[in-house]
Amino acid sequence: MVSKESRQKVRAKKHMRIRNRFSGTAERPRLAVFRSNKHMYAQIIDDTVGNTLVAASTLEKEIKGELEQTDNVEAAAYLGTVIAKRAIEKGIKEVVFDRGGFIYQGKIAALADAAREAGLEF
Repeated sequence: MVSKESRQKVRAKKHMRIRNRFSGTAERPRLAVFRSNKHMYAQIIDDTVGNTLVAASTLEKEIKGELEQTDNVEAAAYLGTVIAKRAIEKGIKEVVFDRGGFIYQGKIAALADAAREAGLEF
């Protein structure tokens, strides 16, 4: 019988392949996205010094209060607008998008599209 690698290991492998291709700089930091079963997390990271410049997640009280559920496409889109607004307040306009090994559809695509509409360029 053929054994399969777990989905988590496959995603981690994809993420490492993506991370080897690019990294965030001070001029163009990395927008990293993580999706769990219940929540979504987004960070804007400067990899040259290893600092998180801006972060947002559906766990935060003010974001969670605006949402009915924290694990659907609408929540991801709202998180995208929040992270973009916070980044623009800090003076960040251009980022590199790191989908974290997840397939670019559904929640990941909704977050990216909402961030683009709110003013981030990638």
